[in-house]
Parts: sequence; structure tokens; C-alpha cells
Amino acid sequence: MKVLLVDDHPLILAALQQVIQGVGDDVTVIGVETAEAARQVLREDDSVDLVLLDLALGEVDGFEVLAELRATWPAVPVVVVSASERTSDVIRALDLGAMGFVPKTSSNDSLIRALHAVMNGGLFVPPHMLGLTAAQVQTHEPDTMPQVMRMLAEHAKPEPHQSKSVSLESIGLTPRQTEVLALLLQGLPNKLIARQLNVSVETVKDHVAAVLRALNVSTRTQAVLAVSQMTQGAGIPGVRPGGR
Repeated sequence: MKVLLVDDHPLILAALQQVIQGVGDDVTVIGVETAEAARQVLREDDSVDLVLLDLALGEVDGFEVLAELRATWPAVPVVVVSASERTSDVIRALDLGAMGFVPKTSSNDSLIRALHAVMNGGLFVPPHMLGLTAAQVQTHEPDTMPQVMRMLAEHAKPEPHQSKSVSLESIGLTPRQTEVLALLLQGLPNKLIARQLNVSVETVKDHVAAVLRALNVSTRTQAVLAVSQMTQGAGIPGVRPGGR
């Protein structure tokens, strides 16, 4: 596995490199201090498996860099490593395509769990950032998309179109679009949704686009948050307890 670290603090960069390098002999770590250096590595090396990105790079807005990386190299997952522990920053990072959010106060074990979760196709946010107590952590697995989104939604401030006065019934989804929304909320990619509904991937893309328009959002993360806040404790349609 090849990991690209982006952090403009040399001491933190060196510490992170050491931790990740210790995961195994098959791990290669590339450390850079600027967004431009990260771009250059990704342009020249198509074998990078994962990017760890600090949001406070100094010369640029880390959120803008995150959006750029996800747009330009969509096949390379990005995990945000940040001094911030604000839920709003977590939501924004996930909304821009990050597959994980690790505070710099986290333990080395937490960082390694994040790497494993993301490389296995999951989503990682530390339980304490979701408002979970030590007892609750034992009954939750906050590395699956529906669970993470539901927990974050409990803390997120609803936008006007996500208020209680708006219901799923009122947004005018067709029965097929409702089915697509239920599978989307389970974190399924378009290919798996197409397989379950026995339709083409292009048809699923059209339905997903229609669902996002109906919810007045632009990403899947926003859709999950919107539905969570619209249902307000009634549960997310189509998502079984446990998110499996």
C-alpha cells in the first residue's frame, strides 16, 4: 500500500510517517508539505492508494484541496487529518468526498483503524466525534456509511429544506426513485443498486440525480443528512438497524 501524507508541519509529518510505516513492511509512505507537491506526486505516480490530508495547509484552504483531489483523482480515497474536532467540519469533509476524518488528538491505533476501514471500502469517524459514550461505542460500528451519517445527522443543524415541516412524501419521488433512495441510504454504489433493481447503471444514475434534485442537495452525503433530519427519529427508510 502506498500512502501520500500532506501536512505542512514537519514534526507532525514525520510522526505520521513513522506511525503508518509501522503498519507493515508492504506500506510505502510519501510525505509532502504543500498541496502543489501532493498534486505533483499524484500526477507522476498512479500507484498511490490513499491520501492523508491536513486541512490547515497554510497556503491554501484544505477543503478546497480536498474537493480538488476528489474531482481530479476520484479513485484515490482521502482521509482528513485535522486539529479540528467540530462536527460541522466532519460533515463538510465527508460531503466533499473524504472517506474518513481523524483528529490529530487521536491515538495511533485510531489512525491505523481509519486506514484499514477506508482501504476496505468503509467510512471512518471516531466515535467520540459522534457524541457516543464509552458504553455506546460497544454497541455501534461507526465505520459504515449509514451509521456514520445517521449519527452525524443527530448533531447537524438542519438547513431550511431539511426542516421537520418537509416530509419525504411531499418531495414527489416516484416509487422507483424511492427504491433507489432506500438503497442509496444503505451506502450502495450505483453498480450494486443497478444489480438489485435489475436495471442499467445509467438508469440508476438518472434516478440518483432526480432524487438529489428532489431533496435539494448535490451529494449522497447531503441526501443522507437531509433524510435523517426530515425523518427526525422515525428512522431512515430502507435502512435496517445496523446498516447491513
